[in-house]
Amino acid sequence: MKPLVRNAALSSYVELSQSLGIDPRALMKRVGLDPVGLAVQDRWISGAAVTELLELSAAAAGHEDFGLLLAERRRFSNLGPISLVIREEPDTRSALELLVRHESMYNEMLHSRLSEASGLATLKVSLEPGEAVATRQAVELAVGAFHQVLRSFLGARWQPVSVCFTHSAPADTGTHRRVFGATVEFDRDFNGIVFYASDLNAPNPMSDPQLRTYARQYFESLAVSRDTTVADRVRELIEVLLPTGRCSIEQVASSLGVDRRTVHRQLAAAGETFSSLLNATRAQLAEQLVANPRRSLTEISGLLGFSAPSAFSRWFSEHFGCSPRQWRTRKAVPRA
Repeated sequence: MKPLVRNAALSSYVELSQSLGIDPRALMKRVGLDPVGLAVQDRWISGAAVTELLELSAAAAGHEDFGLLLAERRRFSNLGPISLVIREEPDTRSALELLVRHESMYNEMLHSRLSEASGLATLKVSLEPGEAVATRQAVELAVGAFHQVLRSFLGARWQPVSVCFTHSAPADTGTHRRVFGATVEFDRDFNGIVFYASDLNAPNPMSDPQLRTYARQYFESLAVSRDTTVADRVRELIEVLLPTGRCSIEQVASSLGVDRRTVHRQLAAAGETFSSLLNATRAQLAEQLVANPRRSLTEISGLLGFSAPSAFSRWFSEHFGCSPRQWRTRKAVPRA
């Protein structure tokens, strides 16, 4: 199945795009992503779509440094639940090893490896989006994000021995040298960061030993439960695809990198069907959306993937026993 990433991978994407004079919503719709859905940081979306979006955005903005500019806006919280744990780790080594070991909890297409030799530590980064798409911007985002994490532990003045990229240098290396210093190198045989191994032993200034145990216990409970099933992935993709008007079993199967029969078979083994998941997901979203008086019913119809408001109204009445307008009115009336 094709890898997914958390919505948080695109944190600050809209703001950066607008600051560079491009339309983020139009570009997101072009790759089948829902701009409204970005508000839900823990929702999972197609890694290939995110990778393609970054390339399109760099081209539209005329900025070969787009991925790196986005990395500069990264925060610990963008990593999700794991951020609570690494903040309390005793040193840089344990925090980085935790990020590498549990990378699938925040980015399924990310593959990183930490090694040590001759007094140097090397963090190698690669991406496997599941299909043939250019990854330059996504790679620079990933390496830049790791660089930000290391600086959080080692201080703003910390400099690596080198920051390496397999791709060629951009026409203007100003942003790369501002972010990484003079140590950035291109046309190397790997993507990643080389630094002194002694930096791994630097104590974490943010750590609170009294909170460490609680943070670890909380994270381990999430790590055990985050075994994403096929049904979970299908639900997540349904949410992503509904607003695009392209939510079909074929499209979901394509996003997962399998054929429709495989999806049907795996869902049947879990006691589900595509139709049952589609209806359940629509119903859950409909309750949230219709309850919000700021959204028009026409807008909600589109967000739920209906071709016309009348089709949405018929579906809603069959599912909830009344029209969307009646349901909204009932919810708005306070109980005595």
